Amino acid sequence: MSKLFDTSLSAEERAAGAVAEMTLEEKASQLLYGSAAIPRLDIPAYHWWNEAAHGLANSGTATVFPQAIGMGAMFDTDLVNEIAGVTSDEVRAKYNDYKSVNADGRIWKGITLYAPNINIFRDPRWGRGHETFGEDPYLTARTAIAFIRGLQGNDPEYRKCDANVKHYMVHSGPENLRHEMDIKVSQKQIRETYLYAFAECIRKANVACVMGAYNRVNGEPCCANKYFLKDILRDELGFTGYTVSDSFAIHDFHLHHKSTGDIVESAAKAINAGCDSEGGFCYEHLPEAVRRGLVDEKDIDRAVIHMLSARIKLGMFDPAGDVPYNKLSGDIVDCEKHRSLALKAAEKSAVLLKNDGILPLKKEAVKKIAVIGPNASSLTALLGNYTGTPSVYSTILDGISGRFSDTARVYYSQGCRLTRRVVDKSQDKDPAKSKEIEKMLEIFPDGPFEPDYIPEAVMYAKKSDVVILCLGFTADLEGEEGAGQADRPSIRLPGRQEELLDAVSKTGKPVVLLLVNGGPVTITDHVSKVNAILELFYPGEEAGKAAANLLLGEANPGGRLPYTVVRDETKLPPIMDYNMEGRTYRYMKDNVLFPFGFGLSYTSFSYAFTNAPAEINSGDDFSFVVKVKNTGQKEGDTVVQAYITDNDASVQVPLRQLASFRRVTLRPGEEKDIPMTIEARQLAVIREDGRCVLEPGSFTLSAGGVQPDEVSRSLAGDTVVLHEFVMKGEEKVIPY
Repeated sequence: MSKLFDTSLSAEERAAGAVAEMTLEEKASQLLYGSAAIPRLDIPAYHWWNEAAHGLANSGTATVFPQAIGMGAMFDTDLVNEIAGVTSDEVRAKYNDYKSVNADGRIWKGITLYAPNINIFRDPRWGRGHETFGEDPYLTARTAIAFIRGLQGNDPEYRKCDANVKHYMVHSGPENLRHEMDIKVSQKQIRETYLYAFAECIRKANVACVMGAYNRVNGEPCCANKYFLKDILRDELGFTGYTVSDSFAIHDFHLHHKSTGDIVESAAKAINAGCDSEGGFCYEHLPEAVRRGLVDEKDIDRAVIHMLSARIKLGMFDPAGDVPYNKLSGDIVDCEKHRSLALKAAEKSAVLLKNDGILPLKKEAVKKIAVIGPNASSLTALLGNYTGTPSVYSTILDGISGRFSDTARVYYSQGCRLTRRVVDKSQDKDPAKSKEIEKMLEIFPDGPFEPDYIPEAVMYAKKSDVVILCLGFTADLEGEEGAGQADRPSIRLPGRQEELLDAVSKTGKPVVLLLVNGGPVTITDHVSKVNAILELFYPGEEAGKAAANLLLGEANPGGRLPYTVVRDETKLPPIMDYNMEGRTYRYMKDNVLFPFGFGLSYTSFSYAFTNAPAEINSGDDFSFVVKVKNTGQKEGDTVVQAYITDNDASVQVPLRQLASFRRVTLRPGEEKDIPMTIEARQLAVIREDGRCVLEPGSFTLSAGGVQPDEVSRSLAGDTVVLHEFVMKGEEKVIPY
């Protein structure tokens, strides 16, 4: 019997035994994203590329949960873990069923998942920001760890699916330059912001795979960067899994980065740097690279062992009855239980940004309700990108109509298109063409031959007791290069949506603004024109039911913003600038409309410290208790957020950093003691040379439902509590 099938051996021993029987060409064939079958060794073909950022994607029917940015907004690692567990159940179930039609070796049919995206959403214009968990390294790490554990399962012998953290390293736009750009960034910035989540996912979640990014960093392509792939990933962080390039990223070496002369050199450069497998076809040329003397065959062996070991740990070469996940049936896909979880997730991800008291709506008081806006009746607006296809779904209009139609008249108007079809006249330098466009816009404000729905929207608003205005974006307007618009040139509401908002608000009727979008939307000029604002992100298949429950108070919004919403987009640093100054709550001193961590509720809470230490020793974790009380009249969730400010740092440090959080549900009048722990690593500073150092001195600890910044406290009420403490002892350089 081949060692590959000897279950008494370790995965690595089994893989090494199989590699010893392969020819050079067969070895190379295992390192492509579509690994070839080797019939004489009983190794079937396998395609490594599948997607599951918020449910199984690109593979037909699946439960669609809120987009990743909405999971970040939950601030709830238990719920994220449950969502990921259901996702991986559906992935395995469909994989099992695909075997019956011999499709399990095709793209987007496997159990190795290119998720989660743990890049830092440092610039709100980046189109793929909504695939991430937000702008904060700590929130990203904690959410990703829970997500990875859910995907990979908890069986001691087998992984349910493989998670893949991407895009390693220092990657967040602009999309149109990702194949050629060289990001210049200091060691301090790398370790203070960009590396942290990757390190935590490797050390605390044992993530199976790491994906290299397209771009260069400090001159070297990420998928051929020995410093990242060997020195940091393997030697410093102790990563034992496998690495993969982003799709066709190795082709970029010779086509765009111009760092190699041809495809053979590109393959050699990547494999030598420690990139095990490729999302593309360059590695077909590895045998030629060996013949040219560019690659030692033992480095190919190492990579194949990594890849085969992963397949072994997934149970691909073991008796079917030994692998518990083989019992999962496709009947569970998008079942009622999973749809219920999608509904809960949509409710838990929503963030209440403003409420003058209009919410929750009193159903008996609403006799006529207008649902208006381009995202009101849009399936696309629910899904985000990298999405599956729900078998059943509920648009916002569906959800509201379903709850109000028995007692109220529900009016609907699209209001306007999501965006205009023609360019603005100011963007065209030909005077004659500009005049033509101007005349066209007078007749068709939304674009050639498009109806003007704003008058209808105003008419229905005037007839109604309350207006639900559904605005924002879809993943067609923000996403990956080649998939729609990619990066957003502006983060204001697109098309005529601001005009629609103005027109409806001028009717004098109460307006509840529902924002459906991925990245932040700057609505500075419009906050005062509406009575309430509820941020839904891309909420998934049960969006409509969730929206109705939230509007009626049957669900109480408790999510928190996973990013900062800026007041003025013109004050943002250039998107190409990866220096963090002026970006995210950690370094932004002004220009904040709605802060990271902000969110309101239909009830209120108070916070107090219990046994917070006055002194701690350098290198020690420390614990404390936050006493939280629901001081309002409704059951609801709050997110207890603890932030650290270093008052005596020897180098520039973030203004404050999220260091712990817990989401908690309380009944009216109920009080709970919430234990929290802050790891010693959270108190370290990163020196200019990248060293991670504990510096004794004074720190400020805050706890509350929001950040301790002035904007948060003015918007949410000054309920944040502060505590000063001192770290004693000697300065220590600690492992990153």
